[in-house]
Amino acid sequence: MKLKALALATGAAALAVSVAGTALAKVEGDTIILGSSISLTGKYATNGLHTQRGYDYAVKVINEAGGVKVGGKSYKLAVKYYDDESTPARGAQLAERLIQQDGVEYMLGPYSSGMTKAIAPVSEKFGVPMVEAEGASRSLFTQGYKYLFAVLSTSEQYLSTAIDLAAAERKKNFKSPSEVRVAMAFEGDPFSMDVRAGVVDKINEYGMKIVIDDQLPADLSDMSTTLTKVKALRPDILVISGHSKGAATAARQIDEMKVNVPMIALTHCEAAKVQEKFPNASTGFLCPTQWVETLSKSDAMFGSAAEWNDGFKADNPSYTSVPYQSAQASAAVYVFKEAFEAANSFDKDALRDAIAAVEMETFYGDIKFSEAGNNIAKPMFMRQIGADGSYSLVETFADMSYPRNVTY
Repeated sequence: MKLKALALATGAAALAVSVAGTALAKVEGDTIILGSSISLTGKYATNGLHTQRGYDYAVKVINEAGGVKVGGKSYKLAVKYYDDESTPARGAQLAERLIQQDGVEYMLGPYSSGMTKAIAPVSEKFGVPMVEAEGASRSLFTQGYKYLFAVLSTSEQYLSTAIDLAAAERKKNFKSPSEVRVAMAFEGDPFSMDVRAGVVDKINEYGMKIVIDDQLPADLSDMSTTLTKVKALRPDILVISGHSKGAATAARQIDEMKVNVPMIALTHCEAAKVQEKFPNASTGFLCPTQWVETLSKSDAMFGSAAEWNDGFKADNPSYTSVPYQSAQASAAVYVFKEAFEAANSFDKDALRDAIAAVEMETFYGDIKFSEAGNNIAKPMFMRQIGADGSYSLVETFADMSYPRNVTY
C-alpha cells in the first residue's frame, strides 16, 4: 500500500504558501481536507517532522485502500500544513487561519502539549473536531473541551515506571525503596511538568529522597549545571524530560562529562536517536514509549504493529528505529476515517459525536475516549537501550540490565 501522500504544504517552507492562495473548503471535490499547525522549525522540529511523516503515511495507506466512504461515495484524504515554528502564539494564529481562511473543519493536532494547549481553545471556539497524537499533558483533559480527542496515553505515566523499577531493585536486595536518591531535570513546558508530577507522586509513595530537582534551560542546549551536581551527589537514578532536543543534549553531555548513574530514564530517546548518536552513553537508558512494534495489536487498514512499522520504514528509509510519535500520528488519521464512515456525514457535530464513540483496536493499540477526550484504553511501555543500540521491552526489574553497563 504505497501511494504518494497528498500534502498541500509540507516541510519548513510550509508557511511560505502564498497568503493570497486559493482558500480550501472542508471537502474539495473528492478530497477531505484535514488541517494541522505543526512544528517544522524551532525546538520541536525533530518530533514535528516525525509527526508529519506519520500523518502522511496514514493518508497514503488509507487513500490507496479506497479512501473514506461517506454517503456512498469514496473520498481521498489530504492534509494542509503550516509551520508553527514551535511557538504557541503562532500555532494558535495558524489554527485560526486554517479554520477561518482556509475553510478547514477537521484538525489534526500539533506536536507537544504546549502547542496543543495553544490550539485547543481555537478549535473549541469554532466547534472543529481535533484528533491529536502528541499532546499528552493531563491538564488538557480537565478543561471541559468537547472537540478535543487524543489517541495517546497521558503524560503523568511517562517516567513513573522508572521509579517503580528503582524501588523493585531495592526490594530485590532486601532494602527499603526509601533509600533511593533521585535526581530530576525537566523542561518547564506543560508536558514535562506533568511528567514530573507523575514522578513526584511515585517518589512520595515510596518515601524516596529527591537530591536534585532542576528546571532545564528554555533552549534545551545545555544541562551541564545539572550534570555537574549529578557527578558530585551520585544519585541512584536520574530522570530527564526535555523532548527530543533535551534528550539529545542529555545524552551528548552525559557522554562528554562522563556521567555514570546506575539508572537513567529520559523521554524521547527514539525521536532524538540517542542510541545512534551516543551509543556508549545511552547504553542502559530507560525510555518510555507510547508504542512498540512488537505489540500484539492489529487492524484491517495497517495490519499488525510490525507490518505498520515495516511499511513506514520502507517509505522513510532514514529510520532504523521508528519513533512512537509517527505511529500515534497515523493512528489519529485512522480515527478520522472510522469516524467519518460511522457518521456518514461531513457535519462537524455529527463527526464529533462519532469520534467520541470510537472504540477500536489498531496497530497502535486500543483506542477508546473518555468523556474528557483522552484515550483510556492503552498503557505506556518502558524499554531499555542495549549495547548494540536495540530496544528491549522492560516489564519487570528482571528484564533490566542493572546497573547500566557503561564504564568511564
